[in-house]
Order: sequence, then structure tokens, then C-alpha cells
Amino acid sequence: MPKVIVDHRENKELVKELIKEELEVEKKQLDIADFILQTKNLNNEIQTIGIERKTIQDLLNSIIDKRLINQLIILKENFDIPLLIIEGEDNIYSLRDFHPNSIRGIIATIAIDFQIPIINTKNYRDTAKYISLIANRLEKTRKPLSLTPKRRALTINEKQIYLVESLPGIGPTISKSLLKEFKTIKKIINADEKELQKVEKIGKIKAKELKDLFEEEFKD
Repeated sequence: MPKVIVDHRENKELVKELIKEELEVEKKQLDIADFILQTKNLNNEIQTIGIERKTIQDLLNSIIDKRLINQLIILKENFDIPLLIIEGEDNIYSLRDFHPNSIRGIIATIAIDFQIPIINTKNYRDTAKYISLIANRLEKTRKPLSLTPKRRALTINEKQIYLVESLPGIGPTISKSLLKEFKTIKKIINADEKELQKVEKIGKIKAKELKDLFEEEFKD
């Protein structure tokens, strides 16, 4: 069962929701973060996740009294993975006399300069479900994420076109024309200049260039 350490001052209803989500909840007095999760990275090394939870009103208050930045600096310094949860559905721009760009600037600073991920939740139930999802996900065996898009395997025809197309002066259209005329790459290579010239867009010069390429000895 995944375990989460919760600050003893946290919302009691939220704690109940975490228990409903079948998490092992340990309540402690936490000086840093509101929730702590422990996991292992892909190299099987132990890592800790520190989660700071703010309601929208709390967030604005902590911006005013300048606590927020200090809290996030400490969070980042003490946990392998820091995370900020902003909870609530109120319009953040209408609750206080803040210029919208000031709020946007703070959010951008957290995400870009501090590189702390931000999750927005609707209410304490939604917050509990996010924490549960994160905790359970960390319990599963994970594979490294590939940033290279998977490509489907090329068919024989596509490989043949690709190979012929790599010849000098041969584009996709001529490549297909050569394969349609000679059927195999071997027959293209064995064809003489006159036979090559039967293919549209291959004149004397291009036919000679191809034959020279096919027959010239490699010089090291």
C-alpha cells in the first residue's frame, strides 16, 4: 500500500479522502511541505516528493506576505521532486486587487525559473485523488520514456524505393519508375545505358552517371 506523510495541520476532510483512496497515511508535524511521498527512480534510487498545497486564497495571501517564494525555494532544496498543488475553482484574478500579469508572472516564475510542476485541482477531494494517483503510479515498475517517436517498419517496396532514391540525381518519382521498369534493384544495376534511358527522365548523361557509379572500382 502506498504511503503518504501528511502535515498534522492539513484539512481533516482531505486526510479522510486519502484514507478512502487506500493510502497509508502518517500524520506528522512537517516543517517543509504539506505531503511527502517516497519512491524510487528508474535506477532504483530512493527519491522523495514534496508537495506544497495552496488554496487559491492561500496562494494570493502567500504572494502578498512574500512567503510563497521562500517556501518554494526550501521545497526545491529539500526534495528530489517538488510539486505545487493549487486548489480551488474561484477566479484567481478577481479575489484580490492584483494585476493579472502579476499573478501570471508568479506562476510563470514557479514553472520556468524554479522548474516546479503545478497541478490545479477543483477541491480537496480532487487533490486527494491526484495525490493517490501519483502515489500509486510511483509504486508501479516504470520504463524510461522514449522521446523518439516510434516508426512503423518499412515494407520491402518502401525499402527498395528508399534505396534507389538515394542514388545521385534520383528522386522519388524516378525511383518508382526504375523499379516499375526493371522490377528489382539487381536488374537496375545490371542494365546498360540504353536500357536505363528507356525510363522517363533518364537521359544519356544520367544513364552514364549511374553506370559509372555501379561499375567504378572503390579506391581507398
